Amino acid sequence: MIPWGKLEKDNWFREQTLKRSYQKDVVSKIEKLKSSFDVTSYGNLSYDSEKYPLYVIKTKNFDKLRKTVLVTGGVHGYETSGVHGAIQFMEAHAEKYAHTFNIVCFPCISPWGYETINRWNPLAIDPNRSFYAGGPAEECNLFLSSYHSIEGEIIAHFDLHETTDTDNTVFRPALEARDAKPQEFSEIPDGFYVVGDTAKPEKQFQKAIIDSVRKVTHIAQPDEAGKIIGVPIEDEGIIYYDKKKLFLCGGVTDARYVTTTEVYPDSPRATDAICTEAQVAAIKGGLDFLCGN
Repeated sequence: MIPWGKLEKDNWFREQTLKRSYQKDVVSKIEKLKSSFDVTSYGNLSYDSEKYPLYVIKTKNFDKLRKTVLVTGGVHGYETSGVHGAIQFMEAHAEKYAHTFNIVCFPCISPWGYETINRWNPLAIDPNRSFYAGGPAEECNLFLSSYHSIEGEIIAHFDLHETTDTDNTVFRPALEARDAKPQEFSEIPDGFYVVGDTAKPEKQFQKAIIDSVRKVTHIAQPDEAGKIIGVPIEDEGIIYYDKKKLFLCGGVTDARYVTTTEVYPDSPRATDAICTEAQVAAIKGGLDFLCGN
């Protein structure tokens, strides 16, 4: 096999089609939050600057002396509940916690990926391996520019994701072709799980998230080898990655409490609404833990 060059990446891009509307599904909901939150655009994707404005939502009366919580969704645009979970949390629950924390939410970092239901951006780059200065993903660079303007201490970061059947049927085969490297197969976990950071695991924080989410949906169980997506579990529904080493969104902060959520929308035991509610429950469970400690 030979890794993709420009021709192959261009051919891949031409095969992608729009399947839903960022403006209708996401921007319209963000616009409605302007009366309750500080909503600003932090840039526009050059692929279509009018179609793809990027938004950050902040609780009002931001106080740099108060600790800040960061919520990110749609790093992979195809992971729907991450986007809508972030927005639903802001709509229904953020103001409750705004007396204790500043809350900063980037609900859809990759809107082109949202519209085409894609993990990659138009250049066949995975944003969630590109969160570093001067990296190849425009989505990440615009986010980092806005993120670095946040004043004060960030205490927690919730990065909202999904693991879908298409990870195995679409993404891994494409990744294998793009890089000309065999990809190790791993079973898609049926249920919710979290990925903490090996450098700061904060297991009780992760457990609080799991316990909150189990009230909404089932927790993923390990495979026969005791692993989830090829990684040994540390506790029920909990695994760890070295997030900074991998340039993941979850590694951008120096926050003590960091989690990446993963829910399985293709489960026969889940619905789109349940997956979105699980994302909201994850944030609430983590924040309730912080409030109690």
